[in-house]
Amino acid sequence: MNADPLTSQLDLFLDVLACGSFSAAARRHQLTPSAVARRIDALEQSLGSTLVQRSTHAVKATPAGLAFAERARRILDELRLARAEAVSLSSAPEGLIRIDAPAPFGRRHLAPAIAEFLVAYPGLDVQLRLIDSFVDLQGEHLGQVDLVLRIGPLADTRLVATPLAPMRRVLCASPEYLKRRGTPTDPRELPEHDGLDWDALAPPHAWRFEIDGQSRLIRPGRLRMTANNAETLLFAAQAGLGIAHLPTWLISDYLLRGELIPLFCEGGLPKAEPSGIYALRLPQPAASRTRLLLEFLKNRFGPLPPWDLALQASFGK
Repeated sequence: MNADPLTSQLDLFLDVLACGSFSAAARRHQLTPSAVARRIDALEQSLGSTLVQRSTHAVKATPAGLAFAERARRILDELRLARAEAVSLSSAPEGLIRIDAPAPFGRRHLAPAIAEFLVAYPGLDVQLRLIDSFVDLQGEHLGQVDLVLRIGPLADTRLVATPLAPMRRVLCASPEYLKRRGTPTDPRELPEHDGLDWDALAPPHAWRFEIDGQSRLIRPGRLRMTANNAETLLFAAQAGLGIAHLPTWLISDYLLRGELIPLFCEGGLPKAEPSGIYALRLPQPAASRTRLLLEFLKNRFGPLPPWDLALQASFGK
């Protein structure tokens, strides 16, 4: 189904915010940068409000733009669900989709999304298996399952990877810890602090910071707890044991409620890591029901995931 003018306009606006420039958004939509600028101008005029601040280097949302973006995202989600329901009544796709996914992400984000998907497509069923380790997140069970969700670098380029969402990581600690030990103002102060870290299979971009134009690996001096599970590190951070460097998809709610305090985020959300959140499948053509779910998840989680959109609005205040 072709996108209607409202959907196209809102999609373009959200892509401008996600990309940070008219040029990058123009490439996504096969438009010229001037055409994108004109459409954003028209949107602002129709609303009677300035949504973006323009400069020679970047385009940033105004407070009004951030608030509008949050509602626009909800509107697009509802429109896509409504269209999916209409299609399901006419074409009635049927069958089983089998998925393996990391347990923490699956519980927080994937399971609610799949529930909405199944409401929209009553003829489809999903078998969701949540995995607490990295044992089969490389796609070893593909063939037994249709999709494997993977967070982080891709190890097997023979598989087809569909990007679902970018990956961002935020340094954080509890208010109690920062009151007791002080709030670091520069990553180079981390060796003076207690930390919470992975004991094996550490994410390659954790504890890396841009300093003087170079990427540097800087960890806390003492590790109060190490674990092979991100949720365990989250619980330790809440308990005030130290500073953790955790993904926004895991900690956004805790940051928004003030249970954890973000560090070094005065300029807004950190940049997305080179690797992200992917759905892996075998190279042969996917079943139509699998493609349907992939499209649904792409729209639900990208290009700016709802957990990052909420944080961006909060950090912008």
